Amino acid sequence: MAKAEKQPISFEEAIEKLESIVSKLESGDVPLEAAIDLFQEGMQLSQLCGDKLEQVERKIEVLIETEKGIQKKPFAPANEDRGE
Repeated sequence: MAKAEKQPISFEEAIEKLESIVSKLESGDVPLEAAIDLFQEGMQLSQLCGDKLEQVERKIEVLIETEKGIQKKPFAPANEDRGE
């Protein structure tokens, strides 16, 4: 049977899954192999959440700069401002 396509999960769903994994691991009732799998899944979810937060932060920075009327390329490093 073919595996169904994975739909990207929302930040909120990822956080809920991550909290569930942490609870299971903290309970201490998980066999070692299952704990390793849960830990790996938790690390992936943590990375996904971090990436999503970075994307949102960059979007907010661009929106703030645009609102202030600053003419700057989107997502440009801060050190490019020194030419003023």
